[in-house]
Amino acid sequence: MDDRCCPTTCETRSGFWEQFPAKRLFDLAVTVIALPFIVPIVGVVALVAGFVHGWPLLFAQMRPGLHGRPFRLYMFRTMTNGRGPDGQLLPDEDRLTRFGKLMRSSSLDELPELINVLKGDMSLVGPRPLLMEYLTRYSPEQHRRHLVPPGLTGWAQVNGRNTADWQQRFLLDLWYVDHRSLWLDCKIILMTPWKVLKREGIMHPDDPSWGGKFKGAHSDRPTR
Repeated sequence: MDDRCCPTTCETRSGFWEQFPAKRLFDLAVTVIALPFIVPIVGVVALVAGFVHGWPLLFAQMRPGLHGRPFRLYMFRTMTNGRGPDGQLLPDEDRLTRFGKLMRSSSLDELPELINVLKGDMSLVGPRPLLMEYLTRYSPEQHRRHLVPPGLTGWAQVNGRNTADWQQRFLLDLWYVDHRSLWLDCKIILMTPWKVLKREGIMHPDDPSWGGKFKGAHSDRPTR
């Protein structure tokens, strides 16, 4: 994976520092303090994921960041490289493993996004970065979710997670944009582990039973 910084990505990181200096310092402080506790978990997950899913360990995909500028998002892979007799990759539902499902339901597949937080592509808290293809489908109001850096967790994730429909998710994202503060970030960070442990309202958008991407401003199905 080529991790060299393109102009738009560098501009996004610079904009994060300039527009949200307190938030950026808060992210770095919390991440550095938490790393000694998180690294052992990441190590164990990486070992098991490598054994079950093979190489490479990470899945990388371009996602929209601050002001919609693209950056490379990192996650643990949750599927194998299984191929059929024709040499083509098998359908996602056939490559998704039991451990992959566990990673998704517990959000362990998202731990590598801490790399994005340290690099300045993301914040600990903010609207989740969705797909690049959705940028042209947002209404002007929905576009406001990109006025803040995307987050590892967010207000929508602690208020329904992936079971909220599209309109609810966007309303929660925009509420955060309008009411953001370091105090609110602290509250969301403290709420997140409890929500993950309880597995409240979880339905991963990549699960085979979860069909339907965001098709436009009036769509009502969520994704991460």
